[in-house]
Amino acid sequence: MQLTKHVHACVSLAKEEARIVIDPGTFTPDAAQAVAAADAVLITHEHFDHFDEELIAKSLDARPELRVYGPAPVVERWSARRGQVRAVTAGDSIAVAGFDVTVFGDLHAAIHHDIPRVANVGYLIDGRVYHPGDAYHVPDAPVDTLLLPTSGPWTKLGDAADFVREVAPNNLIQIHEVMLSPIGQQSTARFLSPAMLTEVPLEIVPIGETVAV
Repeated sequence: MQLTKHVHACVSLAKEEARIVIDPGTFTPDAAQAVAAADAVLITHEHFDHFDEELIAKSLDARPELRVYGPAPVVERWSARRGQVRAVTAGDSIAVAGFDVTVFGDLHAAIHHDIPRVANVGYLIDGRVYHPGDAYHVPDAPVDTLLLPTSGPWTKLGDAADFVREVAPNNLIQIHEVMLSPIGQQSTARFLSPAMLTEVPLEIVPIGETVAV
């Protein structure tokens, strides 16, 4: 599989002729291009930095073959498009554009008791790559490559380190980084490294670059 890193929480995964994109939100400048190149879109939750509603609506109109998956609060707004959209929940195992996708998790991580927690799911792709959305939910399955959120109003360095320890991946790639400066990203990578808090180096994939996973 090939992983292309887009800005913030968005990544594309490709193999052979198939391509999916996860969390093309409004913080991702090339979200429209990523969606246009994909056979399917996976959305972890309804927050705008993970989900550009206008973009997805236009894409569904323009491309009847496009498929979109996400929690019910995301996809139920297109209830007239049952053939194009599907609600997913923890425990689902589905085939998406040639990829095997297993769904984990239930709620977004807590930000503050005054902010309601929304539905949030994580996706394990082909039993290898796990995108957790905005939560430190540990999937009940081995993970080869963990996509780790590193910035946001809900993240906490100590909790991130414990999350990595529990998941115990072989590889760790930064996502959800837009709120960190380059110095902040490097500092976070140092804390989340074998020299300090975890056993796996945090890889910072430059925006637009593709790596094998």
